[in-house]
Amino acid sequence: MNWVRLAIIAIALCVAAPAYAEQQGRYASIIVDANSLDILHARQIDAQRHPASLTKIMTLYLTFEALESGQVTLDLAVPVSAHAASTAPIKMGLRRGQNVRIDTLIQAVAVRSSNDAAVVLAEAIGGSEAQFVERMNAAAIALGMRSTTFRNPHGLPDAAQVTTARDMAKLAIATRTRFPQHYHYFGQTHFRGRESTNKLLKERADVDGFKTGYTNASGYNLVISAVRDEARIIAVVLGGASSGSRNSHMSDLIDRGFDVIGAKTDPVIAVSALTQSPMHKRHWAMQIDGFDSPAETAIFTDTLIRSAGIGAAASRSHTRGDHISHSVRVEALDQTTARNLCAHHGELLKIAPRRCKVLSIANSG
Repeated sequence: MNWVRLAIIAIALCVAAPAYAEQQGRYASIIVDANSLDILHARQIDAQRHPASLTKIMTLYLTFEALESGQVTLDLAVPVSAHAASTAPIKMGLRRGQNVRIDTLIQAVAVRSSNDAAVVLAEAIGGSEAQFVERMNAAAIALGMRSTTFRNPHGLPDAAQVTTARDMAKLAIATRTRFPQHYHYFGQTHFRGRESTNKLLKERADVDGFKTGYTNASGYNLVISAVRDEARIIAVVLGGASSGSRNSHMSDLIDRGFDVIGAKTDPVIAVSALTQSPMHKRHWAMQIDGFDSPAETAIFTDTLIRSAGIGAAASRSHTRGDHISHSVRVEALDQTTARNLCAHHGELLKIAPRRCKVLSIANSG
């Protein structure tokens, strides 16, 4: 999947970052159109921050993967170790030797952010917490979360446990897209009579899921997914000064994000209009065909854009019979850059050179 297209329309939002967060150096935010994968708003999206309990999204991603593979089932009861029982709050209060169903543990993690439940899941699926963390980091690499390092399955303080707003958006998109049958856990408002830590689930009808996080080092973090009609956004706010101010800022971002989706057509043209570039113009693209993995395609596309310093991702999928192939495609280039990327794509991507073509594309506003 082309996780996050780099056509940025943030100028249209004009959403100011809270001054307190900028001063503390912890603030970051991103809004992504979950359908087109356009970035609608970006602020410090590649600056490393501490994820806190947003870490648990990855813990649940791997749990859902284990369910999919048949390694565990929702009804399976797994034991609580002394290590898991001793985990610091927030916690379910699990006791050593207790057996708890996977379904119950998922709810505790998704709704109440229970740290002990996260460790029980990690030990049940990974064999040990350390082995599970290895899986977390392998999954992060596979998802293109290049600036993320996990050190534990719950998000309790660790100076080396870091992520970015962009990476958290990638993880949220991957989780909802790959495991739609389990997405409802992130929208559950109560667990055993206690409310979800995500108050926007009750405060806003358009918010239907995802996760909160907080430590002293991280500030107040939040990932949400919101839907209106056919439009859906994924939004991330990191480094809030309080849960209330974070939620208020997120609510503002959600509204303006949907405003941009309603107003935009072609994202490249939208950016051109806002920067007063000509509305009728010709731009260039380069395309490499013949990839089997959408995740690989997304990584290669991002690499080429970083190399060029410009461009917008626009990867393609092609169906021939029962086979689906994918193309790396970068648009919004000048002709020289497109040709150079084609000529050197093997060297840049560290792959054997493939068929690459330069395309001329006419835009009209």
